Amino acid sequence: MSGIHVHAMYRHGATPLHRWPPQVAIATTVGFVIAVVLTPREAMWAFGLYASMAIAALVLARLPPGFVGARLLVLAPFLIAAASLPLLEGPPDALWGLSREGLWDAWNIAAKGMLGATASVVLAATHEPPDLVTGLERLRVPRVVTAIMGFMVRYLELVVGEVARMRVAMRSRGHRARGVAAMAPVGRALGSLFIRVYERGERVFLAMASRGYRGTMPASGAVATASAWAAGAGVVVLAAVAATIAAVTT
Repeated sequence: MSGIHVHAMYRHGATPLHRWPPQVAIATTVGFVIAVVLTPREAMWAFGLYASMAIAALVLARLPPGFVGARLLVLAPFLIAAASLPLLEGPPDALWGLSREGLWDAWNIAAKGMLGATASVVLAATHEPPDLVTGLERLRVPRVVTAIMGFMVRYLELVVGEVARMRVAMRSRGHRARGVAAMAPVGRALGSLFIRVYERGERVFLAMASRGYRGTMPASGAVATASAWAAGAGVVVLAAVAATIAAVTT
């Protein structure tokens, strides 16, 4: 084995959020994000409430700030683009010659993006990818879709390991990724990788078909309890009430 793992979003733990059924966690996260997106940008108090809920989830899941911050770096390009809006959008009618409308738009993108990404980080950090696929099955997502996602999760790590081994082999033969001349070996390596992955997938499919596979995987995972659903519903209802009040009063 290559020792490379693609499930870097997950963090082992025994917190209440780790024990939460994945279907409840997925539904709660989606409901929370929808409430955040529908909240008017001027409702600062509502975003403060959402931020408090997100921080409470991070504390409850015992996720270190460094762990969360590293995974929120994916938002950096969007935040940089949002930071340019006060300079590019509308007349300079605010402090330091900035656009008031641009400031509101930048705040809207940054606040909603950070809250949505934080909720997603909590979900991914407390549930492994196979568990999330199981949760989607419990939420009545079509079996064919969850089967494809399950195979992707299970074999993506194998593909990453194959790429790592091919890179080591190319470097041991003196390949250096410099200039246009280096693109030809990379192209041949990608073609070889495609053939290897295709052949491996075909072998796996034939092995599964010989064992009775007919296009969908059997249902797995435990059914969520009423108390778990009640806890998730409480989070969604609180966020929905805040979004509704903000929409009415703003």
